[in-house]
Amino acid sequence: MNTGLVIKSTGSWYNVISDETGENISCQIRGKLRTKGIKTTNPIAVGDRVEYKCDTNVTQGIIHKILPRKNYIIRKSINLSKQAHILAANVDQAVLIVTLANPKTYPEFIDRFLVSAEAYRIPTRIVFNKIDIYSQELIAEMEYLISVYESIGYECYRTSAKVGTGLDTIAKLLSNKISVIAGHSGIGKSTLINTIEPKLDLKTNEISEYHEQGKHTTTFPEMFKLTGGGYIIDTPGIRGFGIIDIDKEELYHFFPEIFAISNQCKFYNCTHIHEPQCAVKEAFENGKISDTRYKSYINLFFDEENEKYRTVDY
Repeated sequence: MNTGLVIKSTGSWYNVISDETGENISCQIRGKLRTKGIKTTNPIAVGDRVEYKCDTNVTQGIIHKILPRKNYIIRKSINLSKQAHILAANVDQAVLIVTLANPKTYPEFIDRFLVSAEAYRIPTRIVFNKIDIYSQELIAEMEYLISVYESIGYECYRTSAKVGTGLDTIAKLLSNKISVIAGHSGIGKSTLINTIEPKLDLKTNEISEYHEQGKHTTTFPEMFKLTGGGYIIDTPGIRGFGIIDIDKEELYHFFPEIFAISNQCKFYNCTHIHEPQCAVKEAFENGKISDTRYKSYINLFFDEENEKYRTVDY
């Protein structure tokens, strides 16, 4: 049996780099592996280490086993027949690229991504891209959000591929690490990566002016080696990020600023929403927890079970 690293997934075929030879082997999944206990749309993800076996054709093989993962980042799948979709596995960090215009990334999307990453102990960096097109109002909004996230402990960066702002810093951030790059379609992810690593020449596309949304340019997740050391996993643009496999009673564990003061609440099973003598509610009312973060917590807690909580203006 051979071992290797999955660097591309197309849904039915997987590109695996052989540990023994360094060759790129096109693999499929063994039948039992495809169905046994799998509750995701993709039983194997880019970044997975696998055991595979080649038959007579040494450039093709069958994956027999997924080796233990150190982590993965997962979201609720839009495919209702399954439960979840794994974006990437075995990563050192996640780099979430966001924009405040063309298209707009809203704080709740950021917070949903952060919660999922926190659940699997994946450090996440937030990159505010396209800053060259921001109005003074959007710059003020960006600086506010950066102050919120940095106060919690998340590193934030300001970039523009068009004018070259922050690119050296991002190149250093990616160096010698395995990084999953994620964000909405149209946030300039591929352009940013191409500017840092021109040899990759990833496909880019223009924003849809009518919908103000990005057009998908990355079709399948794929891992690329960087000249300066390290790897990036480029993922297709994400329009929504549903949380999965997190009990709502434990949700506060993945909001660092809420978890930090939760032990000061009167009740051990406090939901931090309606109980009296709740330290979290008090911190929110005193401005120590931001409006956007607390609203995200409320919306995630109730999700779609109770619509009234999703429309309250906090």
